[in-house]
Amino acid sequence: MQIGKYESSGSTVGTALTFLLIGLGVGAAIGLLLAPKAGRQLRKDLRRSYDDALETVSDWTEEAKDRFEEAVEKGSDFAKEVRAKTEPISDLLRRS
Repeated sequence: MQIGKYESSGSTVGTALTFLLIGLGVGAAIGLLLAPKAGRQLRKDLRRSYDDALETVSDWTEEAKDRFEEAVEKGSDFAKEVRAKTEPISDLLRRS
């Protein structure tokens, strides 16, 4: 082995998949052991949380859409204002 060079073993995908599966299994086991609620109650709470998250995302989407429309309108107004102010200069330059 040389100093400063990395040597891979060649089976990184298999090793990563193995560790992923082990981690998932351990996490699921710990989650089941530490779950403070019954399955039915847990599913009801998960459904409520999911619905709340969807509502929040929907609200954010609507707010972002409104802000975008506002920005487009302000940009359009600004462009019209600049065009109106520069039109005399543009006409003057065209005549020259």
